[in-house]
Amino acid sequence: MLAQAAPFLEQQMHPTIIISAFRQALEDLVDILRNQISVPVDLTNKEDMMKIVKSCVGTKFISKWSELACQIALDATATVAIEENGRREIDIKRYAKVEKVPGGTMEDSKVLKGVMLNKDVVHQKMKRRLENPRIILLDCTLEYKKGESQEYLKYIIDGLSCSKILMMEEEYVKRICDEVLAYKPDLVITEKGVSDLAQHFFVKAGVSVIRRVRKSDNNRIARACGATIVNRTDEIKEEDVGTECGLFKVEQFGDEYFTFLVECKDPKACTILLRGASKDILMEIERNLQDAMNVARNVMTEPLLVPGGGAAEMALSQALNEKAKSITGVQQWPYRAVAKGLEVIPRTLIQNCGSNPIRTLTALRAKHAAAKSTSWGIDGENGKIVDMKDYGIWEPFAVKVQTIKTALETAVLLLRIDDIVSGTKKMSDADMPAPRQKDEEAAPQPEGPE
Repeated sequence: MLAQAAPFLEQQMHPTIIISAFRQALEDLVDILRNQISVPVDLTNKEDMMKIVKSCVGTKFISKWSELACQIALDATATVAIEENGRREIDIKRYAKVEKVPGGTMEDSKVLKGVMLNKDVVHQKMKRRLENPRIILLDCTLEYKKGESQEYLKYIIDGLSCSKILMMEEEYVKRICDEVLAYKPDLVITEKGVSDLAQHFFVKAGVSVIRRVRKSDNNRIARACGATIVNRTDEIKEEDVGTECGLFKVEQFGDEYFTFLVECKDPKACTILLRGASKDILMEIERNLQDAMNVARNVMTEPLLVPGGGAAEMALSQALNEKAKSITGVQQWPYRAVAKGLEVIPRTLIQNCGSNPIRTLTALRAKHAAAKSTSWGIDGENGKIVDMKDYGIWEPFAVKVQTIKTALETAVLLLRIDDIVSGTKKMSDADMPAPRQKDEEAAPQPEGPE
């Protein structure tokens, strides 16, 4: 885009004129792309969605298991999608966590309808399996805060006996445990610590406890089982208790224990359990899977596709050239320049496979002008003109729009800066100071200490 703007700057056209033409072209581009070139996607059609995601993972390491990978990506993205104010929000970074467990094969990987944590219960006697548990999530400690209580310091200063202080601690811990146990939970999860005394009270009541859970994990558990995270034990209400989890279990993989909160009724968070031979393979699989999930999210957020292989850019270029005829004044030329700039994508594809850019590009331009189809593009392997509908090469509308917006807006930004910089007065040759001539004989240096 900047290369297209350079000739106009050399012809002393003001940058603001070029910028206004670029902005007008951008508005028209997005409008044409949405209404004339894009194709709607049926999100309920599993086969079509699988094809879209497969086109993303086809060239990657994970392509060997592309069927499984695409299924995992679609399931995970659909699980975390929520409708808010008429907009679909899909936060895969926060609510679709990937847990990598070395060992097993890639075929063992799956999407859990719930959350998995690398944690064990705090006491050996606590139950490691519960069906339909009542879950309370806490963001507070279940132990006595020593040193913070003024009474505690006063008693120490007064020389009170240790037994009295211990009794106070016991009373405090018993009170907060009773406040939690009053709601008859089967499982208590806290982000902070749990004292030995509190563990004793929970074991007696037959309640399992997990401590020191990450804030992000706690948020996912809340979304999965319908619970609310409580900051103080005396503020717990009945509606804060999570009841949507079907099964709580603790399993051992190798030397480590993992907690599963699965079979949730309508989870809005999930965990992807990845199994593989080694850590390196799992890291690569995770990167590939993130790409697949992002493709699924882009399509679900905006269910439109545009043809790939430079077809969309060529169709846009053709449409802008037609539209430029209706623009009067000097703005018509920078507007046409945007249409020319878009041709860089098909041209690069042609150059990459060693074909003749001028001949092929002219043929492609003629194809788009003659036929009303907007899906003619370049086969990146042999440089031939092919119909992208037959080849099945599509790109998400959201990504294509973002690419074009970024290109044009960055060009506009730099043109505006160029305008400011060109405001500085350039020195003419006449104003330049004459270069100092070297003396034929250097003046003798004064002798003395260095």
